[in-house]
Amino acid sequence: MLVLAAGMGSRYGGLKQLDPVGPNGEVLLDYSVYDASRAGFQRVVFLIRRDFEAMFRSNVLSRYADSLNTELAFQSLDDLPGGVRPLADRTKPWGTGHAVWCARAVIDEPFLVVNADDFYGRQAYETMISELEKMRDKPRQGCMVAYILKNTLSSTGAVSRGICSISAEGKLMTVDESTELKEGDCGVVSGRSQSGSPITLTGDELVSMNFWGFHPEIFSALGRMLSEFLAGESFRDPKSEFYIPQAVAELIFRNELEVNVLKTKAEWMGVTYRDDKPAVAERLRILHDRGEYPAKLWRS
Repeated sequence: MLVLAAGMGSRYGGLKQLDPVGPNGEVLLDYSVYDASRAGFQRVVFLIRRDFEAMFRSNVLSRYADSLNTELAFQSLDDLPGGVRPLADRTKPWGTGHAVWCARAVIDEPFLVVNADDFYGRQAYETMISELEKMRDKPRQGCMVAYILKNTLSSTGAVSRGICSISAEGKLMTVDESTELKEGDCGVVSGRSQSGSPITLTGDELVSMNFWGFHPEIFSALGRMLSEFLAGESFRDPKSEFYIPQAVAELIFRNELEVNVLKTKAEWMGVTYRDDKPAVAERLRILHDRGEYPAKLWRS
């Protein structure tokens, strides 16, 4: 499993990946690792930035040392294909697609990609691990767990979500990044489409929450697409990013990748904004009280 933990939460106002939210001081990452471990994942690669390696080793990896095989990979601005060098004014990371590509040297089997600051639920990991086993000899195959839009919204602010179009055979066709999504009257969700036009949604649409399964061949594909990205005008835009959903959608369009969509009714949890934290903490407390999680996930 590859955990993307290199980003700062700009809207949240700090490094939310290491912010305690569980009843015993757990961070959301602890739940992802715990759910993955009990589903059968035995190795976890954490993608981080070099500048907080020491803090991450001390505050996070130390919890799992006796229970899991863990490894670090690093995302840096100058790790680019073809020896390309970023422009001097570039400070923003290159995005989630680049982050996955940065783990190419340490992953050589079908793998799951998750965000460090999202709670996906136990079922998602159990579904994914069985699907990954089927992909070992299928380099052009991928998969994703899709969530119901209304189960992923924040009550404290608007969010962005990748709205999925799915074929009758259950294959992903497109992912359209929609922004400013929030629930209104009668459960209707309003927002803006990828083009910026106002949209109204039912809330039952399926969305990507960056819960992807890939064959290691994806690294070669991402490298080619990243080279194309850097050769365009996006290279000169200091805020441009190379995202996983857009890369996947383009690979599907080129018939270079086929992605099975695995649906779940689980409620995603995350702390997009600081005001999300109390509600997430309460829901986690309830899960512990029900016995779905032990009093202590990992040793201190």
